[in-house]
Amino acid sequence: MSARRLAMNLPAALLVAMLAACAVGPQFQRPTAPGSREYAAAVPAQLGGADLAAQQLLPGAAADAQWWHLFASPALDQIVQQALDGNRTLAAAAAAVDQARELVAAREGALAPQVSGSAGTGRQKYGAQFLGSLPKPPPFTYFAIGAKVSYALDYTGGVKRGIEQQRALAEYQQHQLEAAQLAVSGNAVLLALQAASLREEIATVEALLERDQETLRLVQEALAAGSASQLDVLTARSQLATDATQLPALRQQLDAAGDALAVLTGGAPADASLPQPALEQITLPAQLPLAVPSELAHRRPDILAAEAQLHAATAAVGVATGNLYPHLTLTASTGQEAISAGALFAPGSSVWSFAAGLAGPLFDGGTLRAEQRAAVAALRMNAANYQQAVLEAFGQVADALQALQHGVETLQAQTEAGTAASQTADLTRRAYREGEASLLQVLDAERRYRQAQLGLVRARAQRYMDTAQLLLAIGPGAAQ
Repeated sequence: MSARRLAMNLPAALLVAMLAACAVGPQFQRPTAPGSREYAAAVPAQLGGADLAAQQLLPGAAADAQWWHLFASPALDQIVQQALDGNRTLAAAAAAVDQARELVAAREGALAPQVSGSAGTGRQKYGAQFLGSLPKPPPFTYFAIGAKVSYALDYTGGVKRGIEQQRALAEYQQHQLEAAQLAVSGNAVLLALQAASLREEIATVEALLERDQETLRLVQEALAAGSASQLDVLTARSQLATDATQLPALRQQLDAAGDALAVLTGGAPADASLPQPALEQITLPAQLPLAVPSELAHRRPDILAAEAQLHAATAAVGVATGNLYPHLTLTASTGQEAISAGALFAPGSSVWSFAAGLAGPLFDGGTLRAEQRAAVAALRMNAANYQQAVLEAFGQVADALQALQHGVETLQAQTEAGTAASQTADLTRRAYREGEASLLQVLDAERRYRQAQLGLVRARAQRYMDTAQLLLAIGPGAAQ
């Protein structure tokens, strides 16, 4: 091949090479799954049993998106559905997803040729100095109409990297929506369980107040029989009044839980109309799905959101790198021009142009290089944030598993304490009637009984809440 022919073909060859080049910047690779096999050590495969309801852990099993159905409570299902339908935070998150998707479509438009139309008219006069020795035309009116096409050659792939970045941000918003759905459903379940527990605590205190009333009558009968003093009556009445002080605080907590649940479902507390299931109407799940650690990183919305941010940061490095190279733009236009409207489309009025423009940075004070280094630093930051999100997720699952295990131990101990305290209180009452025990012994036995009963109610409710926390921690995915 001759040197002249090679020189003529070189620009075309370079152009083809540039168009075929890969996009600048690093290629995103999904982080590898963690190698951990367990969340926490010494957690048995079965929790409970014997006198307590048993719960079996199912490693590798996937939880359904509507995880709350495991509690088999229609009332709880209704509460969660109202929260998912009416929560304003979810509405905002859904709008953010729509916005992000439209921004992707807007960014993708940069890959297509840009076509614009124009039309205009004006009055023109040329100065003598501009025309020099040429004939001086008089002022004239002109009319023009035409179209312009421009196309930016993305030979570096910087535009594609920008689209990739925007798609990753849209994916991030989608996972944020899923995380918000999970949080709303979880808060709805936890608030409903808290309210059910408080109602049971209130009922327990009211039952204890009846026992206090019975104790007061017992002392009054002893006073009438001459075996008790007025001081004993005052002491029993004081105990009744002291125990009654627990009710306002519990009712306030119940009201606060109800108000929070109303706001969560998108309604004002005064207008809320929600079911009020008791703990007995909510079934403790007998089988608990437990995603293995390698699956958890690909299931939990918060981890997936961190992964999407890492993807966006990787693409941002490509965008910043592409800005270091010249930008090549092809432009073509065609139209009609005339000095009268009637002659606008007459033969000879057509005009056209074609141009190629190359613009690149020569000196910018180091701005573009600094922006590229900043993008690389942001990539490292997002990589660390992703790793932290995975570790925190593992920690939450481990905490939930350990809480379930210790909750079973607590419930077992509270059950035994409640049985012993009940028997002790009954025997002490009987002994008091027979004159073999003092009032202080009766009140002390009743105090232990009260503590045991309230502790038992709270331990039972906590087991429900720990179960819900585990189901949330394993990342069942987006609710529908």
